Amino acid sequence: MTDTHGTAGVPMKWVGPLRLSGNTATTETHVPLATYESPLWPSVGRGAKISMLVEQGIVATLVDERMTRSVLVEATDAQTAYLAARAVDARFDELREVVRTCSRYAELIGVRHEITANLLFIRFEFTTGDASGHNMATLASDALLKHLLQTVPGITYGSISGNYCTDKKATAINGILGRGKNVVTELLVPRDVVADVLHTSAARIVQLNIRKNMLGTLLAGGIRSANAHFANMLLGFYLATGQDAANIVEGSQGVTMAEDRDGDLYFSCTLPNLIVGTVGNGKGLEFVETNLTRLGCTVDRAPGENARRLAVIAAATVLCGELSLLAAQTNPGELMRAHVQLERGNTTAKVGV
Repeated sequence: MTDTHGTAGVPMKWVGPLRLSGNTATTETHVPLATYESPLWPSVGRGAKISMLVEQGIVATLVDERMTRSVLVEATDAQTAYLAARAVDARFDELREVVRTCSRYAELIGVRHEITANLLFIRFEFTTGDASGHNMATLASDALLKHLLQTVPGITYGSISGNYCTDKKATAINGILGRGKNVVTELLVPRDVVADVLHTSAARIVQLNIRKNMLGTLLAGGIRSANAHFANMLLGFYLATGQDAANIVEGSQGVTMAEDRDGDLYFSCTLPNLIVGTVGNGKGLEFVETNLTRLGCTVDRAPGENARRLAVIAAATVLCGELSLLAAQTNPGELMRAHVQLERGNTTAKVGV
């Protein structure tokens, strides 16, 4: 691991390398994490080490991508709102052309709506090239809203954002439909690696995942989520690569899955709301440009390919940290020993990371 500093003096380390394959990228790369939680670096490093011991490494499948923005219009009554919604659906091709006048990269790919009383919430879905797409989606939605107000009878302006997007909030709609990049990561860990590197067994990790991530989150009232700490890895990665860190709110939604396959451990993390980009706000900072270049995300590729590469690397980083933490939590005292040693400088403590 090599040391440097991220933004605002947040300590940053490069961890890895990790091995990654799948439908978007096949690579071996170190990853940058900017965090004050120093045990995160060796923990993610342990997961990365395991990925290097498996031929395919972490297999990352990019399932979908879409940036969203919802607008709100007010109708005279519910019937008028319903007719307006039907008009929006019927004019999809027309609306797509409106979006194309706003940006070279924004493309309208879907429209969804919800009616409550006389209010119509319209959720526009876009692809946005290599940008995360917040501003691009808002600009396009502003033009779409203006067009609809001029051409659809019986509706008036409500808001450029109706919270049906949903931006920087944990909601069921994002967990179901996704916002940003939807990535599934998988890793099949041989039983000897589980024992030697993770100091546990597949059966114990599976049991903990069911009891902690699934049942515990259910009892706590979690929303479309069952994981240990996706947010930790995402925040560190987002700060190091110039992303809007507030998007870890919806980014932390996702599901960890574990299966005992005759002693081998099948481990998977599904992240439906990875909001990342390689161009746009925050990307002009020198350390961000350096980090994105080292990750191979500034190469001259077709629009969108660099952002997709960054998303699957982020998702693989999440899996590394998730696997390591769950393994540690199967062993009494291991997690606290790691924090005592790494955060308080107690060199007499033993740690399994």
